[in-house]
Amino acid sequence: MSKPTIVLVHGAFADSSSWTGVIEQLREQGYPVVAVANPLRGLESDAAYVADVVNGVDGPVVLAGHSYGGALITRAATGTPNVRALVYIAAFQPNTGESVFELSAGAKLGPETTNVLVHDGQPELSIKPADFAEVFAADLPADTAATLAVTQRPVAQQALAAPFEGTPAWSKLPSWTLIANQDNAIPATAQESMAERAKSTVRRIDASHAVAVSQPAVVAEVIAAAAAGTE
Repeated sequence: MSKPTIVLVHGAFADSSSWTGVIEQLREQGYPVVAVANPLRGLESDAAYVADVVNGVDGPVVLAGHSYGGALITRAATGTPNVRALVYIAAFQPNTGESVFELSAGAKLGPETTNVLVHDGQPELSIKPADFAEVFAADLPADTAATLAVTQRPVAQQALAAPFEGTPAWSKLPSWTLIANQDNAIPATAQESMAERAKSTVRRIDASHAVAVSQPAVVAEVIAAAAAGTE
């Protein structure tokens, strides 16, 4: 039997290159991989984009999301019949009516650590360079964290503030969750709570929010375990 395609969805303040090490690991194991270029403009529109990418893949898919990407896969998979499993990598697993802002309460990511740029009348957020390492990438070398701070992609504020609509896909699909114990963007306790109610298979690791960059082998192991569970 052919292996399922792994579709990776990055979160806010990042881009698809954040999955580079994970992609290398998965490809070595024979998995086809697609890394979505997340628009970061709005929850519904971003999720629709992810769904379009997934629906363009032939055969079964394992859908994995990091951070805000977790909210997108939770929504997108409700309209993608080829998705067999969901994987949350230090990610949001929202329920109906919840927003990313609400679920990240208590994190170091907030008004004090973000810059606001108004574009086309809409505010978009980025992490202040001086705070990026502590908030996002505390377990990476300083030079690497500094580069990620410079290359980060801003996210529309409305994407993080919008309440989740509809039935979450984790209520109908099997899910796996990697909890980053040292995450300063999504509190580990919040990750635990979301994984518990989703009945996810859980693995924990001492890592920052940028766990896909700092621990790509472990991230790939979790995704591969989810893929194996669908065969």
